[in-house]
Amino acid sequence: MILTVTLNTALDITYRVRSLRPHASHRVQEVVERPGGKGVNVARVLAALGHEVTVTGFAGGATGRAVRERLAAVAAVRDALVGVAGATRRTIAVVDELTGDTTQLNEPGPQVTPAEWAAFQETYGRLLGGASAVALCGSLPPGVPVGAYAGLIRAARAAEVPVLLDTSGEPLRRGVAARPDIVKPNTEELAELTGSHEPLRAAQDTRRRGAHAVVASLGADGLLAHTPEGRWRAAPPARVHGNPTGAGDSAVAGLLSGLVERLPWPERLARAVALSAATVRATAAGEFDRGAYEELVGRVAVTCAVSAA
Repeated sequence: MILTVTLNTALDITYRVRSLRPHASHRVQEVVERPGGKGVNVARVLAALGHEVTVTGFAGGATGRAVRERLAAVAAVRDALVGVAGATRRTIAVVDELTGDTTQLNEPGPQVTPAEWAAFQETYGRLLGGASAVALCGSLPPGVPVGAYAGLIRAARAAEVPVLLDTSGEPLRRGVAARPDIVKPNTEELAELTGSHEPLRAAQDTRRRGAHAVVASLGADGLLAHTPEGRWRAAPPARVHGNPTGAGDSAVAGLLSGLVERLPWPERLARAVALSAATVRATAAGEFDRGAYEELVGRVAVTCAVSAA
C-alpha cells in the first residue's frame, strides 16, 4: 500500500469558458468536480496505474463531505482522512477554450486545532505500519506547525518507509533537513531554497542539505534528476498544450510508483514525464489521458545531465 498525505485537501472545480475576459460575464460551458489537493491527485493516478493507495490528511464541513463522497468512487483508494471542524477549501480552475490557458483560484484551508493535529499524527503513525512508500504533498493549512513535514519525514524514516516530499517555502526547507528519500520542487522553489537559479547546481545543493535525491520540474521542458545513481534530464517529445493543473502531481505518482516497483531512474523519469504531459492533455484537473500516456512514455528522451560546477 502506498500512503499519500494531503494536509490541505480540496474540492477541485474546473470551469470551461469559451474565452476568459477581465471585467466581463461568462457563460460556463462545462463544470467538473474532483476530490483534490496534491496528494489526492497523486493517489488517483497511482490507483489508475494499478497500485493500492491510502489517502490521509484533513477533511471538514460540507466541502469535506463532498471530497469524501467523490473519493469513495475511486477504485483502489482507501479514505483515511481525519475530520476537522473547519471547512475544506475549494480550488477553481477556469479554462479558456480559445487559448487553452488556465486561471487558478485557491481558497485557504481550514484552521486546524492542536487536538486535530495530534489526531492526525496518531493516524499517520498507524498507517505507516502497512505502507510501502509515502508521499507528503502540498501546502499546510492554518494551525499546522511549519515543521510538520520534517516530523512526518522523521517518523517515516524511523519506520523504514521511503518518503517523497513535494512542498515549498519554509516547510520544504525544514523538510529537506529531515533527509527525505526524494524531493520534487520546481525551479522557482529550488531557487528560493538555495539561492541558485541554475537548476542542476541548485539540485546538487539541495542534496547537500539533506535530500537523498532531487527531481526538479522544468515545466514544459520535463524533469531534472540529481540522484546518488546519476544525473538525468527527461523531456517530452514535444511541448503539450492544455490544462497544467495536476501535472506535477502526476509526475509524483510516476516517481513513487517507479520507486516501489524498483525501476531504474531513467524509467521512473520517463513514466513521470509521460504522465505529466498526459495530464496536461486531460479535460479535468488531476486526471490523465491514458492513450496519450501510452503514446508518450516510450518517446520521452532521458539523457545524462552535465555535472554542476
